Amino acid sequence: MSYFLGIDVSTTATKALVIDAQGAVASAASTEYAFETPRPQWSEQDPALWWRGARESIRKALAGADIPGREIAAIGLTGQMHGLVLLDAAGRVLRPAILWNDQRTAAECDEIARRTGRAELIARTGNDALAGFTAPKILWVRRHEPAVYEQVRQALLPKDYVRFRLTGDYATDRAGAAGTLLLDVRKRDWSDEILARLDIPRAWLPPTHEGPDVTGVVSAEAAEATGLRAGTPVVAGGGDQSAQAVGVGAVREGVVALTLGTSGVAFASADQPFVDPDGRLHAFCHAAPNTWHLMGVMLSAAGSLRWYRDALFPNASWDELLAPAQDVRPGAQGLFFLPYLTGERTPHADPMARGAFAGLTVRHESKHMTRAVLEGVAFGLRDIFELMRSAGLTSIEQVRISGGGARSPLWRQILADVLETELVTVNTTEGAAFGAALLAGTGAGAWGDVREACDATVRIAGATPCDPETAKRYRPCYRAYRGLYPALRDSFRAIADL
Repeated sequence: MSYFLGIDVSTTATKALVIDAQGAVASAASTEYAFETPRPQWSEQDPALWWRGARESIRKALAGADIPGREIAAIGLTGQMHGLVLLDAAGRVLRPAILWNDQRTAAECDEIARRTGRAELIARTGNDALAGFTAPKILWVRRHEPAVYEQVRQALLPKDYVRFRLTGDYATDRAGAAGTLLLDVRKRDWSDEILARLDIPRAWLPPTHEGPDVTGVVSAEAAEATGLRAGTPVVAGGGDQSAQAVGVGAVREGVVALTLGTSGVAFASADQPFVDPDGRLHAFCHAAPNTWHLMGVMLSAAGSLRWYRDALFPNASWDELLAPAQDVRPGAQGLFFLPYLTGERTPHADPMARGAFAGLTVRHESKHMTRAVLEGVAFGLRDIFELMRSAGLTSIEQVRISGGGARSPLWRQILADVLETELVTVNTTEGAAFGAALLAGTGAGAWGDVREACDATVRIAGATPCDPETAKRYRPCYRAYRGLYPALRDSFRAIADL
């Protein structure tokens, strides 16, 4: 029997997931590690941690499935996007990787906008210059670490460093590459125009591939380190959000994947690139070949609820925290929560934005505050949906929700009512690693294409319909919420200056 392996190189752990030819999960294993913040707003990680995590997790996953490595027919990769790994001519790591959540590159983002022209940058890459992307990190190293920069011969994303250690080959997927700010999303390849204006050598960037494409095979050295069979094909895979979308079956236009994790992500598949001319949404290539996606990211979604509990009710279980909010009427008696605890990305690309409760009175109790947090996150996610519609993505037929926050029936109902759409859950809960394994199976020929793989393995497990009367009550609440950020923006900046 053939099995497929998905490897997810995240910020806090590397996960290995084994599925069989029917898409059933045979085993999963994870190896955790830390990242470093050597200065304020910096976020770095030693790439050796990912390779150690991959080795250990692969061996544990094989043992958990009780299969030898030769039973793995193909391997798919996914992981954190936007990070920068710099290698010299011998493939040695030159400095710790600069991660997606690093915020040191504000000056470099301004430089990119000047060099490229903001409108042209967005038109070609589908994105504005934000600190999290890869390109400004390269410019930062050039400016601040010239001795390192002179030695650079290859620039990789985190998961592609693990690919290099597995196969000895340099390669990347087009979904992940779209998050570098160096890919032409329409051409689905590196933008020679942007590279020239930023003076970044194209030779430093690996070849790009569609998600199911085979990019190399497991080397003899990697086979010995992992227990896999030498010669096992490794497919391109996808960035974590596109692989997550494959994992829940969001590979057709009209199907939106809504992830309610620490961050909140709305991911809409499309048969053509939808580029927001103002750059408020991300337009990326999908891991499914010749498919694109439009994406909005809220930085603190379920993270807002966790902060609220940990700060005010550290000994409460989630059920104890949420149960009283069930009895609070929609709108929390005029209390609003702005979920900008770590700044915001969509729709307000503002690292200075701050969280806030607005409308507090002596009538409000803790249950109203809890309800306001749940509703504030829902309103913020509706902001993303409204942007998607304004960008031209008018066909939203189904929203598939996943992530830790989606386990709450109350939160699912609030989201359905605020978004005014039915939310469905699916039978798969393994996220991006599962999507990477499906891409591996597709590349190995188990399924004809990615959509067929999803149709064969992903099924609707439950539904939360929108209540029309509650949705009607939420409309004026949402209008009031939308007025709060513009009213407070200058105050947020003044507070940040303090």
